[in-house]
Amino acid sequence: MPELPEVETVMRGLAPAMEGAVIANAQVNRPDLRWPFPERMAERLTGARVNALRRRSKYILAELDSGESLLVHLGMSGRMTVSGDPLGQFVHDHPAKQKHDHVVFDMDNGARITFNDPRRFGAMDLLDTATADQHKLLSVLGPEPLGNDFQEDYLIQAFEGRNTPVKSALLDQGIIAGLGNIYVCEVLFRSKVSPRRKAGQISASRVAGLVPVVRQVLADAIDAGGSSLKDFRQADGNLGYFQHSFDVYGREGEPCKGASCSGIIGRITQSGRSTFYCGKCQR
Repeated sequence: MPELPEVETVMRGLAPAMEGAVIANAQVNRPDLRWPFPERMAERLTGARVNALRRRSKYILAELDSGESLLVHLGMSGRMTVSGDPLGQFVHDHPAKQKHDHVVFDMDNGARITFNDPRRFGAMDLLDTATADQHKLLSVLGPEPLGNDFQEDYLIQAFEGRNTPVKSALLDQGIIAGLGNIYVCEVLFRSKVSPRRKAGQISASRVAGLVPVVRQVLADAIDAGGSSLKDFRQADGNLGYFQHSFDVYGREGEPCKGASCSGIIGRITQSGRSTFYCGKCQR
């Protein structure tokens, strides 16, 4: 499932084609994805101008001049791609319609935004912009790891007394919004913290040290266009490249990349997810 860097990459790719443009025609080609689409969704979107795009955790929100915001979640296999962009940043010709093109926006600037989702685990909803952050999916989220509210003192307090493994704590969306399995594995490796350690038993200084590493790993991944392991594509259809820079994720049995470390990358299962780490240099 796309994590924060992938969603940020898609949002940035959509912005030139969508921000300031009007949805001249919205096509909704099925009644639902993970849950039913809002009533009259195509009608409510057609004619609306996109004032701004923003990301909250793993969600994209398009703020409209109608007073509503379109919430988009890519799910496991969802893609939002752009064609026909008059600025010349994307493919000029619109591709032929595909079987899983469930939602299509034709913009008044000539761009077309296509939401394709073979597994249909993605989702869309329409929210009142003024109260969007109170939506049930957004109100439970912790601070953005790239935002000002994610600071050392905050994370130290959030970890205090927690008896769960540090990996589980970092994956808790109520503590930090948007982190997923791939990037937590990479953060813990760069921080030399074992994923088996209990969050509440890690020293305050080491917890504080996680904050800049989280920011740097996410920034590196965004710069690389995210990670393409199975279905993820950027808005222009290209692959992300951060998977070529993984230190531990997916590298079970391979040598550790740590300086002067002779360890081998191992894999354990935590909360039903694979955790990759070096048992020698992560303590």
